[in-house]
Amino acid sequence: MKHSILYSKIEERRLTYKYSFQENNFITTIQKNTAKYNADNISRTKAYMNYYYRNKEIRWAFLASMVSRNAGWNMTDLEGKWFKLALDWRKRYPIFLTYELANWMIFHDAYPQLLLYELSKKYNKPLFHLLKEFRVSCFMEAEWQYFWEERDISRLMTSLIINEQNLIQEPVLQNKKLKRKVFGTSVYAFQDLGHFSCVIFPTLKGKLYGYSVHGFQKLDNRINLGKRLADLLFDGTFSDSFLNFSQKTEPTGSRYDYEQYLHNGLFRETPVLRAVYPVVPHQPFLQDDWVFREAKHLSKWKERVNTERKETEVTKWFIHKQHQLHSIIALKRWL
Repeated sequence: MKHSILYSKIEERRLTYKYSFQENNFITTIQKNTAKYNADNISRTKAYMNYYYRNKEIRWAFLASMVSRNAGWNMTDLEGKWFKLALDWRKRYPIFLTYELANWMIFHDAYPQLLLYELSKKYNKPLFHLLKEFRVSCFMEAEWQYFWEERDISRLMTSLIINEQNLIQEPVLQNKKLKRKVFGTSVYAFQDLGHFSCVIFPTLKGKLYGYSVHGFQKLDNRINLGKRLADLLFDGTFSDSFLNFSQKTEPTGSRYDYEQYLHNGLFRETPVLRAVYPVVPHQPFLQDDWVFREAKHLSKWKERVNTERKETEVTKWFIHKQHQLHSIIALKRWL
């Protein structure tokens, strides 16, 4: 109940505020930069990473960059040797569009938040009241204001994970057309049940760390996965290795970005992203603020994940899963 009252007050304040000339300029500039860097998976990955270099306290930006790399690898897999053998274009392209739409929507929502924080730092005053111009949830306006005052780095990262996963739930995960063409297909069920999908954080030494993705359609599962990935990414044992990989490896959208470090002489099996996919235009999905529908779950979502991690190095497991998938595709073709 207290959450709903707080967000109702923020929404009421939003409706009565008038902008200055400077604030209108901020809004226009942010809109232009967001559109510029939201062109494709590679531009998004770089924008997140460059932002993190400038603002190390906003850890979500690094997480978003590394997860964006994974989205690119999954996109180009669809145009690689094995998936082209297994699926025709009519089945592959809707899967690509699902990755593309989800990642476009997250960037469209999150990047204005990041830029407004950067402007707030520059002018030494909070500018989060402008978030309503970008249709950002009042939940995040409250969270950014709390971060400005308390500097709780972990809480802000968790809040951004919660917000962005709620953002895509209705237009992507519950989209009737995508349910029919992607999430309701035997291909998706096969990958989900077999744990063939995995979010990977590579290193320059050829080690892979991460978690397999299961039950991706469920909001709770995605939020918990995001929190686990965040803990892994900033674990003191591994964080420098992940950062070194990101700094020294130009994102191309191909799994070869990290496969080149696994062993020498590896043959590239997936293309670079910009060689196979055009820039896809999108329109913002107009939806009600999710927080008024889901506020009752916030306390649960903000809880820390279990710190007793399972083994996070997945190098051998991941290579085995790739070989297993390729064998199944080859057998299917032979039959």
